[in-house]
Amino acid sequence: MSDGYALVTGASSGLGLALARRGRNLILVARQRDALESIACELSQRFGVEALLRVCDLSEPLQLSGLLHELEQGERRIDLLVNNAGIGSAGPYVEQDWRREQELIELNVLALARLCHALGAEMKAHGGGQILNVASLAAFQPGPLMANYFASKAYVLHFSEALRSELAPFGVGVSVLCPGPVATAFFRRAGLHSAGLERHGRMANPERIALAAVRGLEQNRAIIIPDWRQRLLPQLLRLTPRALVRRLSMRMIRPLLPRAGVEQA
Repeated sequence: MSDGYALVTGASSGLGLALARRGRNLILVARQRDALESIACELSQRFGVEALLRVCDLSEPLQLSGLLHELEQGERRIDLLVNNAGIGSAGPYVEQDWRREQELIELNVLALARLCHALGAEMKAHGGGQILNVASLAAFQPGPLMANYFASKAYVLHFSEALRSELAPFGVGVSVLCPGPVATAFFRRAGLHSAGLERHGRMANPERIALAAVRGLEQNRAIIIPDWRQRLLPQLLRLTPRALVRRLSMRMIRPLLPRAGVEQA
């Protein structure tokens, strides 16, 4: 068991469970106290780890600042940061509620970058640690009708790769997880219909994704794509004309929208 702690944001996912199975002490961060308390209690009892909880809305800068101040003043050393928290939105971008789009940027991009900045500096000073940022296969392409979400994941991918090169000389590993569709509440919260994906077996089990992520961390892989078939996608996209990529992305996303008949731009 590591003497350090793994800080996991969006901690209601299977990543906390996968880490606890390997004997990791945890600091679980999410918005809902009831869910966090249940998960922390279960992990502590099942795996004999210390599972602490911190209730924080990471899209709120003041709450994030408070969390970082508490971590800085505390005595627990974080040697693994898992940036898993994120939200999505769907539909023509200019028709969306701007407050929701801003929240997406605050959470998917700014909170992730700030946590990497603060905790990455601590890991560099201690000469070791790991960061896992959760992106998506969406990171490799533009996403008409989910423009802001796809762009946020592209940021996470490229930011993580660059940060990996910067921190590698100091013993800090940075990995980025890029799964395809996962059977979580993401689709419902983003206003998307996932029945078609489920019907055709295109939704991955979150526990399997979490275990693949932890194995990738153990191997210090730069980019973790759990499904071997999906690892072909980035190479195929590089060979495909961008105009065609945009059309195919829109064709893929349109059936997921609650309303049909969205006109192609």
